[in-house]
Amino acid sequence: MENMKRVILVTGMSGAGKSTATRILEDMGYHVIDNYPVQLVSLLVDMIETSTDPRYSFIALSTSAQDFPEFLRGLKGQNISVSVMFLDAADSVLLHRYKSTRRTHPLLLSNTCNTLDEAISVERQMFTSAINSSFITIDTSFLSEKEFKKKIEQMFSRNSIPSFSISFESFGYKYGVPMDADLMVDVRFLPNPFWEITLRPYNGNDACVYDYVMEKPETKEFLKRLSSFLDYAFEQYANEGKNHFTVAIGCTGGQHRSVSITNWLYDHYKNSYNCYKQHREEKMWIRDEA
Repeated sequence: MENMKRVILVTGMSGAGKSTATRILEDMGYHVIDNYPVQLVSLLVDMIETSTDPRYSFIALSTSAQDFPEFLRGLKGQNISVSVMFLDAADSVLLHRYKSTRRTHPLLLSNTCNTLDEAISVERQMFTSAINSSFITIDTSFLSEKEFKKKIEQMFSRNSIPSFSISFESFGYKYGVPMDADLMVDVRFLPNPFWEITLRPYNGNDACVYDYVMEKPETKEFLKRLSSFLDYAFEQYANEGKNHFTVAIGCTGGQHRSVSITNWLYDHYKNSYNCYKQHREEKMWIRDEA
């Protein structure tokens, strides 16, 4: 394992951020390979396995929907550890990005499709049969470039050996559900601090809101049952070989209940697994003006 070469296969929806991701990986010290002919993948595997050049110890390989399945099948080597970074975004976000940048979708350039809507739909269908639970999916719909960079650095650090890690993410249903969640937990049934006027301007990072949520009998019983399920699920996913698992916790606005529960889960599991947390709606939070 000490001399295992690491390959990150970067793929996903066009417009979801592959170019940005490979640039970030390059800054992290990965050797980036783009537009490599899929027909020569066996030669690439031989080169990676036999090369003594340190550049080929950490490789980021960017690929399209058309070539992805063949690259994934071909990157089989006794001395290669392959992880898949699948980048996704909501169709409406992809449409907006293409229209605002005035770039042309690859399936339009190849005359495979006639409209941008059709190109996005067809490309998503192309990935449907290829996606599996071992991939590390990142939904870039709501991420700033800084947040995107932080997420990649956490998940693909050159200093870390690929192992099972967990992301806990709070969100608000009113802003849409995250697309990269492996498990979505709805906590809108818990008592809502929003209806307490004195608590409304605060959030689940503040002790007053956190304590309000945590002291409720419903919360205590819920966390007891949820953590029992997650204890079992995390162990099974790790044994199955999954590299990363994302738990999304949602309430109405993503400010009070979901943030509190996300913080509790992160604190509960951080000593057992590599854990990360993110509060997606932080920019939308109501602030105390006083």
